[in-house]
Amino acid sequence: MADKKNEKFLEYKGKPLVRCDKTIYYGNMSDPYVICLNVLDEKNLEDLKMSGRVVIQLINTDPDVSPKDKIVKKSEKSGLFNALDLGAVWLERALK
Repeated sequence: MADKKNEKFLEYKGKPLVRCDKTIYYGNMSDPYVICLNVLDEKNLEDLKMSGRVVIQLINTDPDVSPKDKIVKKSEKSGLFNALDLGAVWLERALK
């Protein structure tokens, strides 16, 4: 059985990336904010699947905040890199 303490997450700009199907969370869940990336569609490039449209959400992680107020910012970008790049800027600014 794997030791959970030694597990490493994939990181981008020093923050963890956690993926579940077509949803990617970027940031530490213990921080006040995280980024949620939802891949809406995929494009096929020969035998490789590439993300198409991606929705970016800056989410407040405070459990006392109502679900309606959890999403602070929301946008849509074409391509995973563009979405992750914008999300990283939003998260950096929100955590200052």
